[in-house]
Amino acid sequence: MTAHRRAILMGDPSHFSVVGGANPHTRTRWGTRRSVDRALAIRQWERLKSTIEELGVEVVVVPPDPAQPGLVYPANAGFMLDPDTPLRREDRLFTLANLLPTRAGEKPHYRGVLEQAGIPIAEIDERHRFEGEADFFPAGDGYLLTHGRLERQRFVPTLAIPPWRRVYGFRTDAAVECVLAPLVAPRPVLRIELTLEAHYHGDTALCAFGPGRRFLLGYREAIAPDGWRRLESEFGERLIPLSSEDARRYAANSFPLPQHGESTLLMPDGISDRLLAQIRERGVTPIPIDVSEFLKKGGGSVKCKIGDLGIRL
Repeated sequence: MTAHRRAILMGDPSHFSVVGGANPHTRTRWGTRRSVDRALAIRQWERLKSTIEELGVEVVVVPPDPAQPGLVYPANAGFMLDPDTPLRREDRLFTLANLLPTRAGEKPHYRGVLEQAGIPIAEIDERHRFEGEADFFPAGDGYLLTHGRLERQRFVPTLAIPPWRRVYGFRTDAAVECVLAPLVAPRPVLRIELTLEAHYHGDTALCAFGPGRRFLLGYREAIAPDGWRRLESEFGERLIPLSSEDARRYAANSFPLPQHGESTLLMPDGISDRLLAQIRERGVTPIPIDVSEFLKKGGGSVKCKIGDLGIRL
């Protein structure tokens, strides 16, 4: 373990369930909400937590609330400024997210846990929908801001079987760039539009990893063409395109520990041997772990279950 220690948020899964059904993974093709095997989810969560702790990371647990099952996905809580810079906890700054209405009740829980941990908190104008580090995260020399069209979630008729479909939309408003860019300046912000509702957050389609987060996993089909061209220009050979199979397993929803010594990448179980080899070739150790119940029923894998609180002195 290094002299400095990273801390993360994880949400206790004791009340994990699908209530709102706010992304395509949470519902069947008939539109009904999926049922969670909570005992399995708890076992998977505990295994993820113990694996992270074995890597020398401090886990700060968000207590459960039966009215807020989405607390198991604290990547949406907000974002920590400069998470890879060692700082005293009291010198850090965590900016809280403005979540979609069905999850807005989570905000006071995150605030309470962060205040108890002694971490300073900031907020942004509530007019801006913004779902935290799931859509705003460091990559290479700058930050990626992912966004998509915001929709009122609803059923609409179609000429198919079943004769309706669910509209989900995306989670972060592109207009929030004017608020976030000054916070990370002089580091540039690269804005990327998402196009597939099944990849409704940027951290389900993109993952920066390795020393300096200089490598990037990316799922081309989930990114608007102009955004993909910008990623190719920025990252060049450091951009690793994901296959459809690895993307469906949420390979991009991985949590990096970008140490300059031995970098690791916590990944969903079932990733292809080819992708695992590509990661190892870049001097990074992949650690697959099974959190399938959270992906299949809630639409979030490894990274969704982690909020990065940065490295502390």
